[in-house]
Amino acid sequence: MRIAVGNDHAGHPLRSAVLEVIESLHHEVIDFGSSEPDRCDYPDYAQQVAVAVRDGRADLGVLMCGTGIGMAIAANKVSGVNAALCHDTYSARLARSHNAATIITMGGRVIGPEVAKEVLAVFLQTQLSPEPRHRQRRAKVDALAALSSPGPGGEGDEEQLQLRSSERETNQ
Repeated sequence: MRIAVGNDHAGHPLRSAVLEVIESLHHEVIDFGSSEPDRCDYPDYAQQVAVAVRDGRADLGVLMCGTGIGMAIAANKVSGVNAALCHDTYSARLARSHNAATIITMGGRVIGPEVAKEVLAVFLQTQLSPEPRHRQRRAKVDALAALSSPGPGGEGDEEQLQLRSSERETNQ
């Protein structure tokens, strides 16, 4: 497999561990990450990895920032990508098997390199579950992508998004 890797400065502590796991499993690395610990912006790396996965240049992706949260949010903005934040092997296994995650995100300020190695190895070695209930749920999740596309005339979904956004603000 071809694995796209990206990290910002805060994900840098996991970088060498991630590259080690990918190479030990005999996968090809497509490296978009920062090789220096100097401050940089995580959305830039999330975009590069997510687009490579979406376009088929990479089979799966790995993103690392301080918590993994920012990378997951940014990568999930790219249509056709399913990024999941995982800091344990159970979540990594189910993210791949049940949810068809194509990108794993991890936090360099949350887990250490040894745990990251275990989590990533499980993610990369897990296959999608063929069970009908999981296939059905994945199809429903994929159908949600239509909500981010403009409806006929370009208005329908945008109005719904504004409504949901104002409802969130009211509830806070």
